[in-house]
Amino acid sequence: MSESRAYGRLEQKLGYPFQGAARLESALTHKSYLNENPGAGRPDNERLEFLGDAVLGLAVGHLLMERFPALHEGELSMMRAQIVNEQHLAEVAADLGLGEWLFLGRGEEQTGGRKKASILADACEAVLGAVYLDGGFDAACAVVRHLFGPRLDTVQAPGVTDFKTRLQERAQALHHEPPRYLVTAQSGPDHEKVFEVAVYLGGKELARADGRSKKEAEQRAAERALGAVGGDGGVGQGEAPGSIR
Repeated sequence: MSESRAYGRLEQKLGYPFQGAARLESALTHKSYLNENPGAGRPDNERLEFLGDAVLGLAVGHLLMERFPALHEGELSMMRAQIVNEQHLAEVAADLGLGEWLFLGRGEEQTGGRKKASILADACEAVLGAVYLDGGFDAACAVVRHLFGPRLDTVQAPGVTDFKTRLQERAQALHHEPPRYLVTAQSGPDHEKVFEVAVYLGGKELARADGRSKKEAEQRAAERALGAVGGDGGVGQGEAPGSIR
């Protein structure tokens, strides 16, 4: 990769234009690259990752307090943990195409480092740290809202019903098989996709619904399916599931 390459596409996906490329390049530089290129003239992304972890936790906490004003500290902490984890960070990094921008050493390159969840998650945090240093907390919070908004929409508050679990329990009890979920359509740009999911049981469609993530659409479809089978379970052994839209 050329170190003078433009980062316009990445900045567009982030929703933030850097004042200069230096901080962003550091955020994208894995330590393995500097081990092989000690004269690169910039640090690796570990310190920015440390900072980005703190920025992300604060920003997500701030957004959760805005969205759930009645919840207590323990409940908010549980919800934040659902969002701020390696899996979600790696998913966000993948959505950004962050892997293609990374500066990696040959060893990491050859072992699939551009797709490793740990490397992608660390780079995602480092980029958030770079945004904070470049534009301040308001800019970083705006990027977090942009990137993690769909996950904030699907996070479950403590005590909220998990409709997928309820439907699975009911389906196993009545039909001795789990429901099956299928993405039937998706639309919208990459950062604002809408997914439509149908849920099936015994080869018959129970319901379908849409959402800003597959998980959200599945939960909504499961909720509708429970209604279709009679709330907390109305499809008996001899009844056929109904289809609703």
